[in-house]
Amino acid sequence: MTADFRHAAAGLRALENLSEKNTVIHQLHSFVKLTAAVVYVAVVISFGRYEVSRLLPYFFYPAILMPISETPFRQMFYRLSMALPFALFGGLANIFFDRPPMFFFGGIVITAGAVSFVSILIKTVLSVWAVLFLVSTTTIWDLCGQLIRLRVPRLLVLQLSLTYRYISSLMEEACAMYHAYILRSPGMKKGVRITDMGQFVGSLLLRSFDRAWNVYAAMKCRGFDGSFSASIGDKEGKLKFSDWLYLFSACVPAVLLRCWS
Repeated sequence: MTADFRHAAAGLRALENLSEKNTVIHQLHSFVKLTAAVVYVAVVISFGRYEVSRLLPYFFYPAILMPISETPFRQMFYRLSMALPFALFGGLANIFFDRPPMFFFGGIVITAGAVSFVSILIKTVLSVWAVLFLVSTTTIWDLCGQLIRLRVPRLLVLQLSLTYRYISSLMEEACAMYHAYILRSPGMKKGVRITDMGQFVGSLLLRSFDRAWNVYAAMKCRGFDGSFSASIGDKEGKLKFSDWLYLFSACVPAVLLRCWS
């Protein structure tokens, strides 16, 4: 379990390191990447639950952009796999309750529930991938700056940035506590006893409060006044021709495929 905590923390840092590369996609303005991701996800989830074949062309987005941005396929697939269980459990109910037959495939009856189940899986993969790709090619500070410019409440943006920034610290704290717990429990090799779980979680909560207060005190010493500066992301400047070209190339095909019947 200690290794799991460390692996998860390393995964977050690896995703953050990907956003600091210098490829053509990374150099694009964060506004166009955020807009393209929002349009792409909105179009994907707008399809009906039985329109599986019309979703397949949208795999062009990851197939083209991942090699250009030098995004590792293995890391992206690993993070996609963590979202699939939620889609699996959400779609399995359709198989049992949506029973009308839709077509036959090799003598096998394919029900409407099975088709909608596949549709949910595809939508989940495409939507989660678009968000992961956005985070892996754009720094969290550039994204927060664009969210403020889009009139997203500053408090929400601040909460998002701090959560993303310090969730790895929480994992490291839990890892240290778990390691200490194992050293004090010679008979335990893995996991926390159910009888000790309440005390473990309570201690983690108190230690998190202490860490949060120390972080807040350090931020106050550096001039933090509780607001999120809108100047974050100003270094990107105005949109260039390459930014408009990317926005056009990403959004227009997605919308046209949605309107085409």
